[in-house]
Amino acid sequence: MFSFVKFKNLTLSAAGLMLAFGASAQATELNAPFMATGGLTSQPIGHYEFCKRMPNECNLTSNQTAPIKLDQATWAKIVQVNIEVNALIQPMTDMEIYGVEEYWTYSTTVGDCEEYVLLKRRELAEAGLPLSSLLITVLRKPDGEGHAVLTVRTDRGDFILDNLTDAVKNWQETDYTYLKRQAANHTGRWVSIETPSNLVVGAVK
Repeated sequence: MFSFVKFKNLTLSAAGLMLAFGASAQATELNAPFMATGGLTSQPIGHYEFCKRMPNECNLTSNQTAPIKLDQATWAKIVQVNIEVNALIQPMTDMEIYGVEEYWTYSTTVGDCEEYVLLKRRELAEAGLPLSSLLITVLRKPDGEGHAVLTVRTDRGDFILDNLTDAVKNWQETDYTYLKRQAANHTGRWVSIETPSNLVVGAVK
């Protein structure tokens, strides 16, 4: 089960957005600002069940898989959506809402980490960002607990939208162990994420 803690919302003024863009863009100067992905791997069970209920969400393919160009307007939209969705959805576990451990769905009221991810992904897609650069991603937090975030693939690196913080960070700026994410060319397929720590941790089945 992917669990979470809801942190207090942050606010960013226009000037703050400029500073955030400049600071996070510097992450591209760090080692490996882009995730290295491996071969096809298993879907998380929650996404598998989601695809059974909503097959049209999971059969979309793309031959255009280059990362998006990250300009100021796109960065501002990414930050805006992360903040707004974090404030919109109130945290509750799937067990509390649905009586099951894993149930991925769209929600604008309550949910756990996957509901935040799905809504952010939809909002950014409706704003014109391609789904090939908006990838649901599964990881482990430092305490070993499973978690899901949205990875936005850009020409300046892979950035993480997380319901645990309003700050949008390059994936290397987080303290997570990344396991797998959606394939850029197919919304129903998943690929492994290659990091040294994964050699020990393994993949979430």
